[in-house]
Amino acid sequence: MTEILSSSFRDPSGFLFVQNGEIYRQINVSYKNHYDSLVSSGLYNKLVDGGLLIKHEEVDLSAFDDNENAYTIIKPEKLPFVSYPYEWSFSQLKDAALATLEIQKIALDFNMTLKDASAYNIQFKESKPILIDTLSFEKYNEGDLWIAYKQFCQHFLAPLVLMSKVDIRLNQLLRIYIDGIPLDMACSLLPVTSFFNVSVFSHIYIHAKFQKKHENNQVNVKEQSKKSFSKLKFLALIDNLKSAINRLQWKVMNTEWGDYYNDTNYDDEARNSKIELIDRFLDKTKPETVWDLGSNVGLFSRLASKKGIFTVSFDIDPSAIEKSYIESKNNNDNNFLPLLLDLSNPSPGIGWTNNERDSLIKRGPADMVMSLALIHHLAISNNVPLIKIAAFFKELCNYLIIEFVPKNDSQVSRLLATREDIFTDYSEEGFEKSFTTYFVIEQKELIKNSKRILYLMKNIGIS
Repeated sequence: MTEILSSSFRDPSGFLFVQNGEIYRQINVSYKNHYDSLVSSGLYNKLVDGGLLIKHEEVDLSAFDDNENAYTIIKPEKLPFVSYPYEWSFSQLKDAALATLEIQKIALDFNMTLKDASAYNIQFKESKPILIDTLSFEKYNEGDLWIAYKQFCQHFLAPLVLMSKVDIRLNQLLRIYIDGIPLDMACSLLPVTSFFNVSVFSHIYIHAKFQKKHENNQVNVKEQSKKSFSKLKFLALIDNLKSAINRLQWKVMNTEWGDYYNDTNYDDEARNSKIELIDRFLDKTKPETVWDLGSNVGLFSRLASKKGIFTVSFDIDPSAIEKSYIESKNNNDNNFLPLLLDLSNPSPGIGWTNNERDSLIKRGPADMVMSLALIHHLAISNNVPLIKIAAFFKELCNYLIIEFVPKNDSQVSRLLATREDIFTDYSEEGFEKSFTTYFVIEQKELIKNSKRILYLMKNIGIS
């Protein structure tokens, strides 16, 4: 059975589909000349060899039904997890922007250009950004404007400027505006002092004013601009955008979770005991993928990634994910992907019919979920009943490593210090009763020199 993926339905050049569990991309006859140019010019090999474009293999058309409009079908390399811009840290979005500009600059050397510059066309492979849309290229003609300039500014420059100069949390606007933050909105949110920056002034403020002025006569503007927009000016634009983005910085601040590992009940013996137990549980279950929920800077996530297990390390704290990403880059941790996630409001399905970008649940299940020192925050801080948490985790994983933190633990006592204790079911017995509705307890171990218990559980839905 063939399933066309809703993430690519807008592109007339082709589409992604799944058949027999494998992902393919149909390239339509209408895109033939551009695709042939991408391959024959050497641009495809240049970008793939440089780790900037996902590699693919062409497959036999006759193996597929209903290929009337197909020029060819390719099978792109499959990535273990698809993430979205609103889940990235500042440096992840910045690196994705710089990779997009580098791809555009290289493309011009081969007389090609990017027809779009969507952040959704970038994914992370082995801690590095990579373009996954083979159909993003078209032939370049001297004098052509960069048709993707507006999209680049909305998907990359505007959010980065807002994150850098206003509030790091404004990256969440990308969840609302699926085609990037409108430039007039960015202008309204930025402080006046931002416009003393020449790049911000020209690429955001003047760009927004230009859009507003000419929104009804874009064709005439394009024709007039073609007369003076040479390849040299195109390259200058790319270099200017690159310099502007390189100058943007976000100072990682101390947050609620910034020094979490220095402010817990773990002494060296307890921490080592927890590490040893997690290590043993991982060896016992041998998962291919791990999601660590509430990972902070990824101390325990890396127990999995260092075993060669692809690990997604989720946390709500932008500082923690920023630190985690920088560390993974510096250490070439190829099996580690840190992402922003508010577990009480996880990434939803968005876009047309809520299906263009998948929800967190739809991107699962993972072989293994780790939930360490998290249950009390969900149950007590967020008032989520234990049975609801258990039901949610059942949708996410086959195996679960979960840490129960009892009420007599100082961290839970601190949560209850300023509120009434209405959590009558929050106990070891209540926890096990709720979770055994959906899981089988495979192993239960007390973490040495602490009051906390570590469980290995198996989803009752798997054999």
